[in-house]
Amino acid sequence: MKILKFGGTSVGKPERMKSIAEIINDGSEKIVVLSAVSGTTNALVEIGNNLSKGDKGAAQTVVDTLWPVYTDFVANLYSTEASKAVGTAIITEHFDLIKSLFNKAVGEAEKKVLLAQGELISTKLFSQYLTEIGRKNVLLAALDFMSIDADDEPILAKIESGLGDILKKNTDCKLFVTQGYIATNPQGEIDNLKRGGSDYTATLIGAALRAEEVQIWTDIDGMHNNDPRIVRKTFPIREMAFEEAAELAYFGAKILHPTCIRPTMDRNVPVRLLNTMQPKEKGTLISSQNRSGRRITAIAAKDGITAIKIKSGRMLNAYGFLSKVFSVFEKYKTAIDVITTSEVALSMTIDESKNLDKILEELNAIGTVEVDSNQTIICIVGDFSADSTGVVLDIFEAMKNVPMRMISYGGSKFNTTILVKGEHKNEALNALNEGLFKEELALA
Repeated sequence: MKILKFGGTSVGKPERMKSIAEIINDGSEKIVVLSAVSGTTNALVEIGNNLSKGDKGAAQTVVDTLWPVYTDFVANLYSTEASKAVGTAIITEHFDLIKSLFNKAVGEAEKKVLLAQGELISTKLFSQYLTEIGRKNVLLAALDFMSIDADDEPILAKIESGLGDILKKNTDCKLFVTQGYIATNPQGEIDNLKRGGSDYTATLIGAALRAEEVQIWTDIDGMHNNDPRIVRKTFPIREMAFEEAAELAYFGAKILHPTCIRPTMDRNVPVRLLNTMQPKEKGTLISSQNRSGRRITAIAAKDGITAIKIKSGRMLNAYGFLSKVFSVFEKYKTAIDVITTSEVALSMTIDESKNLDKILEELNAIGTVEVDSNQTIICIVGDFSADSTGVVLDIFEAMKNVPMRMISYGGSKFNTTILVKGEHKNEALNALNEGLFKEELALA
């Protein structure tokens, strides 16, 4: 079985939803995971925020704007009057539920109910479209099997058993449709997966079923070797290892959330990134190993970084110093991205500055603190194993004209990270692209 996930832009228009039906029409057994129609989730967030503030008028304005989007969608998706009637009944049911919240106190629980409506509508409309064109399918309710615990973490064992029981009851069907993003919490309430959304749903299902492959369909042709919005010439990466994909996702590659890779990596289920607009393209295969033979796989950048340096003579030959520093960040639940050390100084980066003032206040009691904001982490992913040679030389040569604030090498055999001022980000990405991918760019 394969798991195919299609995002909001892939289902954003009736013609695109119809193209999905063509993409999945190969007769193989599969589960199709859908996001909400593009723009819907943002609208639902706005409705919820307005209702929580008691501004029913503003909420109604958003509903009035969203309703004709869906009536037009139904009118253009279906060919028969019978299917159009079913589609109208679907959207009416869910908009009635949205309107029912106007008469309630809207808190976080009600907002999560609101957010779920986008995925529930898109999957029901798609399932009905498949039925109209004669494609037998079963609509699976994600709320029946997708579960999270008190820490908002998915419960894979529960997902596996719940989904397995449902599939056993439908052995005569090869095509299933379900919602991404939404789940139930320990109280049995509607909740969601938060990080990674529908991609996370797809990889969790893939891991639970030990699927043949998970496919993430977006609007670009796989993971590129660099940011195509900034860099002059990029190309799609055809193969990479799970660990490489996780590093790239964490350090800024937008095509995939870093959380999503973990379930499939743990159970060795390949993930393929594909383009809905160009379905014949090969995309990017993420698996247990990178068979491309490249020393450098790709580059990503993460903005909004704060660098903190702590200098203290007490650090010299002293044990316990690092634990004191790290306990401050633990206290304020702030993750550290990159660390470098010397005999009397420790530099680190964070991407969450919500509690920065409190952190700095406590660190000043430990040593002298310097702070640099508006920094960017450049992550270079490839083969940095202990026996590899020449790679770092190539990086330094490419970056010879770009000022570097920090360098971290050796923490992982898959990446090297460089910290630069945000103003040097574009220059750094282009310099590294030209310096590290000369052969590939010559052939592209």
